[in-house]
Amino acid sequence: MKVTDGTTYRMLQTNLGRITSRLEDLRSQGATGIKLSKPSDDPAAIRPVLTTRTQIRSTDRYLETMGVSLDKMEATDGHLEHVENILQRVKEITINSINGAMSPADMTVFADEVNQMRQELLDAANGTVDGKYIFGGYQEDIKPFVPNPNYNPDPLVPVPPPYNQADSTTWPYIYQGDANPTELEITPGEYLQTTLTGNDLFLGINNATMQAGGPTPPAVYASDAGRVDIFSVLTRLEEALRAGNVDDPLGAGGGLQVQMDNIDTAADQSRRLRSQLGNRASRAETAMLHQEDVRIDLNQILSRYQDADAIETFAEITKQETAFQAALSITSKVSKISILDYF
Repeated sequence: MKVTDGTTYRMLQTNLGRITSRLEDLRSQGATGIKLSKPSDDPAAIRPVLTTRTQIRSTDRYLETMGVSLDKMEATDGHLEHVENILQRVKEITINSINGAMSPADMTVFADEVNQMRQELLDAANGTVDGKYIFGGYQEDIKPFVPNPNYNPDPLVPVPPPYNQADSTTWPYIYQGDANPTELEITPGEYLQTTLTGNDLFLGINNATMQAGGPTPPAVYASDAGRVDIFSVLTRLEEALRAGNVDDPLGAGGGLQVQMDNIDTAADQSRRLRSQLGNRASRAETAMLHQEDVRIDLNQILSRYQDADAIETFAEITKQETAFQAALSITSKVSKISILDYF
Protein backbone atom coordinates (compact mmCIF):
# COMPACT_ATOMS: atom_id res chain seq x y z
CA MET A 1 0.00 0.00 0.00
CA LYS A 2 1.42 3.35 -1.02
CA VAL A 3 1.50 6.00 1.69
CA THR A 4 1.18 9.43 0.18
CA ASP A 5 2.43 12.67 1.66
CA GLY A 6 -1.16 13.71 2.31
CA THR A 7 -1.80 10.57 4.36
CA THR A 8 1.36 11.17 6.36
CA TYR A 9 0.40 14.76 7.11
CA ARG A 10 -3.11 13.72 8.18
CA MET A 11 -1.68 11.08 10.54
CA LEU A 12 0.71 13.61 12.04
CA GLN A 13 -2.09 16.14 12.42
CA THR A 14 -4.33 13.52 14.10
CA ASN A 15 -1.61 12.55 16.55
CA LEU A 16 -0.88 16.18 17.36
CA GLY A 17 -4.57 16.83 17.92
CA ARG A 18 -4.91 13.81 20.19
CA ILE A 19 -1.87 14.79 22.28
CA THR A 20 -3.03 18.41 22.45
CA SER A 21 -6.51 17.37 23.60
CA ARG A 22 -5.09 15.06 26.26
CA LEU A 23 -2.72 17.77 27.42
CA GLU A 24 -5.57 20.26 27.73
CA ASP A 25 -7.59 17.76 29.80
CA LEU A 26 -4.63 17.16 32.11
CA ARG A 27 -3.98 20.86 32.56
CA SER A 28 -7.65 21.38 33.39
CA GLN A 29 -7.45 18.59 35.99
CA GLY A 30 -4.32 20.15 37.45
CA ALA A 31 -5.98 23.56 37.70
CA THR A 32 -9.34 22.40 39.12
CA GLY A 33 -8.33 19.22 40.93
CA ILE A 34 -11.27 17.44 39.24
CA LYS A 35 -10.70 14.50 36.96
CA LEU A 36 -14.37 13.83 36.17
CA SER A 37 -15.69 16.82 34.22
CA LYS A 38 -17.92 15.03 31.72
CA PRO A 39 -19.59 11.60 31.59
CA SER A 40 -17.19 10.25 28.99
CA ASP A 41 -14.26 10.72 31.39
CA ASP A 42 -15.44 7.75 33.50
CA PRO A 43 -18.92 6.39 32.64
CA ALA A 44 -18.88 3.90 35.52
CA ALA A 45 -18.40 6.68 38.07
CA ILE A 46 -21.31 8.87 36.93
CA ARG A 47 -24.03 7.11 38.90
CA PRO A 48 -22.23 7.04 42.30
CA VAL A 49 -21.10 10.63 41.82
CA LEU A 50 -24.62 11.88 41.11
CA THR A 51 -26.04 9.83 43.98
CA THR A 52 -23.44 11.15 46.40
CA ARG A 53 -23.99 14.75 45.31
CA THR A 54 -27.72 14.33 45.93
CA GLN A 55 -27.05 12.96 49.40
CA ILE A 56 -24.72 15.87 50.17
CA ARG A 57 -27.38 18.40 49.13
CA SER A 58 -29.91 16.61 51.33
CA THR A 59 -27.49 16.67 54.25
CA ASP A 60 -26.86 20.38 53.72
CA ARG A 61 -30.61 21.02 53.88
CA TYR A 62 -30.83 19.08 57.15
CA LEU A 63 -27.97 21.09 58.61
CA GLU A 64 -29.48 24.40 57.49
CA THR A 65 -32.94 23.70 58.89
CA MET A 66 -31.53 22.32 62.14
CA GLY A 67 -29.36 25.41 62.54
CA VAL A 68 -32.37 27.70 62.09
CA SER A 69 -34.44 25.60 64.51
CA LEU A 70 -31.70 25.66 67.14
CA ASP A 71 -31.55 29.45 66.88
CA LYS A 72 -35.31 29.61 67.52
CA MET A 73 -35.03 27.19 70.43
CA GLU A 74 -32.33 29.34 72.01
CA ALA A 75 -34.52 32.42 71.56
CA THR A 76 -37.45 30.55 73.10
CA ASP A 77 -35.30 29.57 76.07
CA GLY A 78 -34.49 33.24 76.58
CA HIS A 79 -38.20 34.07 76.78
CA LEU A 80 -38.78 31.19 79.19
CA GLU A 81 -36.01 32.46 81.44
CA HIS A 82 -37.74 35.84 81.49
CA VAL A 83 -41.04 34.16 82.43
CA GLU A 84 -39.33 32.40 85.35
CA ASN A 85 -37.85 35.69 86.54
CA ILE A 86 -41.30 37.30 86.39
CA LEU A 87 -42.86 34.52 88.42
CA GLN A 88 -40.02 34.67 90.93
CA ARG A 89 -40.55 38.40 91.47
CA VAL A 90 -44.32 37.97 91.70
CA LYS A 91 -43.82 35.28 94.33
CA GLU A 92 -41.62 37.62 96.37
CA ILE A 93 -44.32 40.29 96.20
CA THR A 94 -46.98 37.83 97.30
CA ILE A 95 -44.92 36.57 100.26
CA ASN A 96 -44.25 40.13 101.42
CA SER A 97 -47.92 41.00 101.07
CA ILE A 98 -49.05 38.00 103.11
CA ASN A 99 -46.43 38.11 105.86
CA GLY A 100 -45.92 41.86 106.21
CA ALA A 101 -48.20 44.43 107.79
CA MET A 102 -48.95 46.28 104.58
CA SER A 103 -51.05 49.39 104.34
CA PRO A 104 -53.57 49.81 101.49
CA ALA A 105 -51.09 52.16 99.82
CA ASP A 106 -48.37 49.51 100.00
CA MET A 107 -50.75 46.94 98.53
CA THR A 108 -51.53 49.33 95.69
CA VAL A 109 -47.83 49.78 94.96
CA PHE A 110 -47.40 46.00 94.83
CA ALA A 111 -50.50 45.68 92.62
CA ASP A 112 -49.06 48.23 90.20
CA GLU A 113 -45.83 46.24 90.03
CA VAL A 114 -47.73 43.00 89.39
CA ASN A 115 -49.57 44.82 86.61
CA GLN A 116 -46.23 45.64 85.00
CA MET A 117 -45.08 42.04 85.47
CA ARG A 118 -48.22 40.90 83.66
CA GLN A 119 -47.44 43.22 80.77
CA GLU A 120 -43.92 41.77 80.60
CA LEU A 121 -45.40 38.28 80.61
CA LEU A 122 -47.63 39.30 77.70
CA ASP A 123 -44.60 40.62 75.81
CA ALA A 124 -42.79 37.31 76.35
CA ALA A 125 -45.85 35.31 75.27
CA ASN A 126 -46.02 37.40 72.08
CA GLY A 127 -42.29 37.11 71.45
CA THR A 128 -41.05 36.90 67.86
CA VAL A 129 -38.06 35.55 65.96
CA ASP A 130 -37.50 36.86 62.42
CA GLY A 131 -40.91 38.49 62.54
CA LYS A 132 -42.71 35.22 63.41
CA TYR A 133 -44.52 34.62 66.70
CA ILE A 134 -42.85 31.70 68.44
CA PHE A 135 -45.70 30.64 70.76
CA GLY A 136 -48.54 30.69 68.22
CA GLY A 137 -48.16 27.19 66.78
CA TYR A 138 -48.70 27.24 63.02
CA GLN A 139 -50.31 30.70 63.29
CA GLU A 140 -46.94 32.44 63.13
CA ASP A 141 -48.30 35.68 61.67
CA ILE A 142 -51.05 36.20 64.26
CA LYS A 143 -50.37 37.67 67.72
CA PRO A 144 -50.96 34.71 70.06
CA PHE A 145 -52.39 36.55 73.10
CA VAL A 146 -54.70 39.55 73.25
CA PRO A 147 -56.77 40.95 76.15
CA ASN A 148 -60.25 39.52 76.48
CA PRO A 149 -62.66 42.47 76.11
CA ASN A 150 -65.36 40.47 77.94
CA TYR A 151 -63.27 39.62 81.00
CA ASN A 152 -65.39 40.13 84.12
CA PRO A 153 -63.64 39.78 87.50
CA ASP A 154 -66.78 40.41 89.56
CA PRO A 155 -68.74 37.20 90.33
CA LEU A 156 -71.76 39.31 91.34
CA VAL A 157 -72.12 40.74 87.83
CA PRO A 158 -73.70 38.04 85.60
CA VAL A 159 -73.11 39.72 82.22
CA PRO A 160 -70.68 39.12 80.67
CA PRO A 161 -70.12 35.79 82.44
CA PRO A 162 -67.67 36.30 85.32
CA TYR A 163 -64.29 34.61 85.54
CA ASN A 164 -64.59 30.84 85.68
CA GLN A 165 -61.52 28.66 86.05
CA ALA A 166 -63.21 25.94 83.98
CA ASP A 167 -64.20 28.24 81.10
CA SER A 168 -61.35 29.63 78.98
CA THR A 169 -63.70 32.13 77.30
CA THR A 170 -63.92 34.02 80.62
CA TRP A 171 -60.17 34.26 81.20
CA PRO A 172 -58.41 37.65 80.97
CA TYR A 173 -56.54 36.84 77.77
CA ILE A 174 -57.58 35.09 74.56
CA TYR A 175 -55.28 32.70 72.72
CA GLN A 176 -55.39 33.21 68.94
CA GLY A 177 -52.77 30.63 68.00
CA ASP A 178 -53.29 26.91 67.53
CA ALA A 179 -52.10 23.74 69.25
CA ASN A 180 -49.66 22.61 66.56
CA PRO A 181 -46.01 22.79 67.60
CA THR A 182 -43.42 22.96 64.83
CA GLU A 183 -41.55 19.71 64.18
CA LEU A 184 -38.13 19.28 62.63
CA GLU A 185 -37.04 16.27 60.57
CA ILE A 186 -33.58 15.53 61.98
CA THR A 187 -33.10 12.29 60.02
CA PRO A 188 -35.30 10.68 57.35
CA GLY A 189 -38.57 9.78 59.06
CA GLU A 190 -37.57 11.06 62.53
CA TYR A 191 -39.22 14.26 63.75
CA LEU A 192 -38.45 16.41 66.78
CA GLN A 193 -40.70 19.06 68.32
CA THR A 194 -38.81 22.35 68.35
CA THR A 195 -41.39 24.88 69.60
CA LEU A 196 -43.84 25.31 72.46
CA THR A 197 -47.43 26.40 71.94
CA GLY A 198 -48.94 29.22 73.95
CA ASN A 199 -51.86 27.11 75.11
CA ASP A 200 -49.51 24.52 76.60
CA LEU A 201 -47.06 26.93 78.21
CA PHE A 202 -49.21 29.83 79.39
CA LEU A 203 -52.76 28.43 79.64
CA GLY A 204 -51.96 24.97 80.99
CA ILE A 205 -53.97 23.25 78.24
CA ASN A 206 -52.10 20.42 76.52
CA ASN A 207 -52.08 20.26 72.74
CA ALA A 208 -54.07 17.03 72.45
CA THR A 209 -56.93 18.48 74.50
CA MET A 210 -57.06 21.66 72.45
CA GLN A 211 -56.79 19.87 69.12
CA ALA A 212 -59.72 17.66 70.10
CA GLY A 213 -61.79 20.67 71.13
CA GLY A 214 -61.90 22.25 67.70
CA PRO A 215 -61.44 25.87 66.73
CA THR A 216 -61.82 28.73 69.19
CA PRO A 217 -64.21 30.32 69.70
CA PRO A 218 -66.62 28.80 70.68
CA ALA A 219 -64.67 25.89 72.21
CA VAL A 220 -64.38 26.00 76.00
CA TYR A 221 -61.35 24.68 77.85
CA ALA A 222 -60.07 24.32 81.37
CA SER A 223 -56.46 24.00 82.45
CA ASP A 224 -55.23 20.45 82.92
CA ALA A 225 -55.09 19.01 86.41
CA GLY A 226 -52.12 20.42 88.27
CA ARG A 227 -51.70 23.29 85.80
CA VAL A 228 -52.92 26.88 85.58
CA ASP A 229 -53.53 29.81 83.27
CA ILE A 230 -50.57 32.00 84.21
CA PHE A 231 -52.27 35.16 82.95
CA SER A 232 -55.24 34.50 85.22
CA VAL A 233 -52.90 33.98 88.18
CA LEU A 234 -51.21 37.35 87.73
CA THR A 235 -54.45 39.16 86.89
CA ARG A 236 -56.30 37.83 89.91
CA LEU A 237 -53.29 38.37 92.14
CA GLU A 238 -53.39 42.05 91.20
CA GLU A 239 -57.11 42.13 91.98
CA ALA A 240 -56.49 40.53 95.39
CA LEU A 241 -53.73 43.04 96.18
CA ARG A 242 -55.91 46.04 95.29
CA ALA A 243 -58.73 44.67 97.44
CA GLY A 244 -56.42 43.68 100.30
CA ASN A 245 -57.83 40.13 100.15
CA VAL A 246 -55.37 37.80 101.84
CA ASP A 247 -57.25 34.58 102.54
CA ASP A 248 -60.83 34.78 101.26
CA PRO A 249 -61.11 32.43 98.27
CA LEU A 250 -64.54 33.85 97.42
CA GLY A 251 -63.36 37.44 97.54
CA ALA A 252 -61.61 39.60 94.97
CA GLY A 253 -58.94 37.72 93.06
CA GLY A 254 -59.50 34.55 95.08
CA GLY A 255 -57.19 35.73 97.85
CA LEU A 256 -53.42 35.99 98.08
CA GLN A 257 -53.05 32.58 99.75
CA VAL A 258 -54.72 30.81 96.82
CA GLN A 259 -52.71 32.73 94.24
CA MET A 260 -49.51 31.95 96.12
CA ASP A 261 -50.11 28.25 95.48
CA ASN A 262 -51.00 29.01 91.86
CA ILE A 263 -47.72 30.90 91.37
CA ASP A 264 -45.78 27.82 92.49
CA THR A 265 -47.81 25.71 90.07
CA ALA A 266 -47.15 28.18 87.25
CA ALA A 267 -43.40 28.16 87.97
CA ASP A 268 -43.32 24.35 87.91
CA GLN A 269 -45.30 24.40 84.66
CA SER A 270 -42.81 26.76 83.02
CA ARG A 271 -39.73 24.91 84.32
CA ARG A 272 -41.03 21.54 83.14
CA LEU A 273 -41.63 22.73 79.59
CA ARG A 274 -38.32 24.59 79.56
CA SER A 275 -36.55 21.38 80.59
CA GLN A 276 -38.29 19.48 77.79
CA LEU A 277 -37.23 22.14 75.30
CA GLY A 278 -33.64 21.87 76.53
CA ASN A 279 -33.66 18.11 76.04
CA ARG A 280 -34.92 18.53 72.49
CA ALA A 281 -32.30 21.18 71.76
CA SER A 282 -29.62 18.76 72.96
CA ARG A 283 -31.04 16.08 70.66
CA ALA A 284 -31.00 18.51 67.73
CA GLU A 285 -27.36 19.41 68.43
CA THR A 286 -26.46 15.71 68.48
CA ALA A 287 -28.29 15.21 65.19
CA MET A 288 -26.37 18.13 63.67
CA LEU A 289 -23.06 16.58 64.70
CA HIS A 290 -24.16 13.30 63.15
CA GLN A 291 -25.14 15.00 59.88
CA GLU A 292 -21.82 16.83 59.79
CA ASP A 293 -20.02 13.48 60.13
CA VAL A 294 -22.19 12.07 57.35
CA ARG A 295 -21.32 15.03 55.15
CA ILE A 296 -17.59 14.42 55.69
CA ASP A 297 -17.99 10.75 54.74
CA LEU A 298 -19.97 11.64 51.62
CA ASN A 299 -17.36 14.18 50.53
CA GLN A 300 -14.67 11.52 50.92
CA ILE A 301 -16.67 9.16 48.71
CA LEU A 302 -17.19 11.90 46.13
CA SER A 303 -13.50 12.77 46.22
CA ARG A 304 -12.58 9.17 45.51
CA TYR A 305 -14.55 9.24 42.24
CA GLN A 306 -14.02 12.75 40.90
CA ASP A 307 -10.89 14.28 42.43
CA ALA A 308 -7.60 14.07 40.57
CA ASP A 309 -4.36 12.92 42.20
CA ALA A 310 -2.10 15.98 42.03
CA ILE A 311 1.19 14.06 41.80
CA GLU A 312 -0.08 11.68 39.13
CA THR A 313 -1.69 14.51 37.19
CA PHE A 314 1.41 16.70 37.04
CA ALA A 315 3.60 13.71 36.19
CA GLU A 316 1.26 12.87 33.33
CA ILE A 317 1.30 16.51 32.18
CA THR A 318 5.10 16.37 32.00
CA LYS A 319 4.94 13.12 30.02
CA GLN A 320 2.40 14.52 27.56
CA GLU A 321 4.33 17.75 27.10
CA THR A 322 7.44 15.69 26.23
CA ALA A 323 5.39 13.64 23.76
CA PHE A 324 3.95 16.83 22.30
CA GLN A 325 7.40 18.36 21.77
CA ALA A 326 8.60 15.12 20.15
CA ALA A 327 5.58 15.05 17.85
CA LEU A 328 6.18 18.67 16.85
CA SER A 329 9.82 17.90 16.11
CA ILE A 330 8.97 14.92 13.92
CA THR A 331 6.24 16.85 12.14
CA SER A 332 8.60 19.72 11.35
CA LYS A 333 11.17 17.32 9.92
CA VAL A 334 8.63 15.43 7.82
CA SER A 335 7.16 18.67 6.49
CA LYS A 336 10.58 19.62 5.07
CA ILE A 337 10.85 16.45 2.97
CA SER A 338 10.49 17.14 -0.75
CA ILE A 339 10.49 14.89 -3.80
CA LEU A 340 13.59 16.79 -4.88
CA ASP A 341 15.47 15.19 -1.96
CA TYR A 342 15.41 11.89 -3.88
CA PHE A 343 17.13 13.23 -7.02
